[in-house]
Parts: sequence; structure tokens; C-alpha cells
Amino acid sequence: MTRSLCTVDEAAARIEAGEALLIAGDESLLSRLPEGRWIGGTIPYFMTDSGGRTTRELLHVDALPSEVEDVAIRRYTADDLDLIAGDAFDNGFSVIIVPSGSVVQTSFAVGAVDRRDAFPGPLIGWVAGVHLDDYGHVRPKTFAGSGASASPAVAVVMHARLADGVHATAETVTLFSQGGGPALRFEHTGFEQDTVLVDGEPRDFAAYLAELGHDTRLPLVADLGGASVNVSIQNSPAASGMVQLYAPVFSGVEYRLACPLGDYREAFEAALPVGAADPAFAFNCVLNYTYSNLEGRKVGDIVGPATFGEIAYQLHNQTLVYLTLHARDHGC
Repeated sequence: MTRSLCTVDEAAARIEAGEALLIAGDESLLSRLPEGRWIGGTIPYFMTDSGGRTTRELLHVDALPSEVEDVAIRRYTADDLDLIAGDAFDNGFSVIIVPSGSVVQTSFAVGAVDRRDAFPGPLIGWVAGVHLDDYGHVRPKTFAGSGASASPAVAVVMHARLADGVHATAETVTLFSQGGGPALRFEHTGFEQDTVLVDGEPRDFAAYLAELGHDTRLPLVADLGGASVNVSIQNSPAASGMVQLYAPVFSGVEYRLACPLGDYREAFEAALPVGAADPAFAFNCVLNYTYSNLEGRKVGDIVGPATFGEIAYQLHNQTLVYLTLHARDHGC
């Protein structure tokens, strides 16, 4: 058994059996789990074998693959995120869970681009969240190897060492590409912006989006070395004011508003990889989940939590992130 929805008792039995696990679920369930080799984060939304499911009664459990020979669990505050790369195994990968709305999330997201090249293997993970009915009232939490370790303020990481001859790759899937509109740039890096440079001309960002009648389900998209990186719009005032984003935009980076989609769910299904290696684990965006109306509906074969942000070295939005393992090619 590698991944499944479990009761607390079933998850606890797996922990006590010594499995190395990634666990997602409601705080009330995670807080009841025993000490062991696991990290977790709060979220109640999941992609399952039978379709999307929202539940506060079950946990989603991913077991690390058999190719993993050792793990190390660490906690990081906003002040020591630079230590993550040095703690990683030379041949392996690291899974990070960050609590949404925290200082550590902001610090990680803003500094991640500068840290990317420091990692010996993939850094992949997700942003812990809450039921949308609880948004703004309940703080997301992370857990590091114990139900008593809940924190709204630290990132947790499971560093995994792979067997010789195996290596990991992090992959991303997005529905979006840059549209044909003007280039958008921002004068400072951050999750909130009141001004945008539209083809070099300063504009009130909220007023600009309102003038376009922009569908805020369509993110800002940057082309970074041929890879599309989405920044989703959380909230935009109707006329003027501060636009809030789910990930930071970076000063000096060129963005464009995404190309419009037809049917969101059909576009999501069409974007999923076909014939790719079975992922070790995957994390999908809760915005993809809600905008595609995936509750009770199955799209592709991807299984895993639907989260408040996805991490593949840096923070992504409206993106599917997954990790696959491969035999290392040693050449002739």
C-alpha cells in the first residue's frame, strides 16, 4: 500500500510499523497520530482513485517508495530556510510542507528562486491549508513526526536518500500559457501589488484588471526558461487598491495574463500527462479542484491532496506537481 485514504487508527498502525509517510488531513486527525517517521499538513481536499473528495474524517497517506533507503525529518523557521539544501541527501529528494499565510511561507516563496540551484536533488511539496469555510478563521498547521508537533509557523521537510542507481525528478503540469496581451512588470517582489507596469507604463493594477473585465480564474504567467510559472489572483478590488496574490510576483520578471480556457475541467484533463511514469506522489492546486468542480468527479489517474500552493523548488499556483523515480543512466 503506497497511497490511500485512511482512518486515524489505520494511519497510526502504519506509523508504528515504521513506514516513512506523508500525511494530509484535518488538524483534529493529525493531532492524534503517534510519533514516527512522518510529516503532515492540514488540508481536507483530495484527489482519490474514485474522484475528488472533501473529508474531515479521513487522512490521505503517501508512503515513500521502496527505493528510499533513509529519511531525515527537519523543521525550519523563516530564519533558517537556507539550511534546507545543506541538509538534503546527495542522492535523493526533499518534501516540504509550508503553512499558508505564515511568515515562513512568505520567506520561502520570496527567496526560493535564489536557493534553487543549491539543491542536490528535487525539492517538492505543498502549502498546508484549511477547509474553505474556515479560511481566515483557522490557521493551517504543519506536523513533524508527532501529533503534538503542530505549528502554524514552521516548514517541515522530509529529506529522503535514494538507493544507488535511482534518481528523482520533479515535474509540473499547468493548464496555462501566456496570452497575447501586453507585458506586465512589477517594481517590487511580493504577494500584494497596487501598481503594474503595462508595457512600461505605470497603472493602478486593480483598475487595469477591472478595465479588462479580467476573469481572475486566469493567473499571471511568467515564462522562466521555457517553463510556465503561474501566480494566481486571490483578490482584486473592483476599482482601485491592493491586489492580493497567492504567490509573489518578482521584480524584473515579465508576466502576461494567461490565455483564456474553454471548459476548465476539460482543459485540466487534457493537460494531464499521458503514459508518464507512475508518480511517487503528487500535489494538485485547490483552485484547479474548485474551478474544475472536481468534487465527486475523477480526472485522470492523479491521486493526492489538493493544496493551497504547490512547490517544485519554488511556489506555484494552479499547478499539478509530482515526483517520479528513474533508473540512473550511467552511460557506456
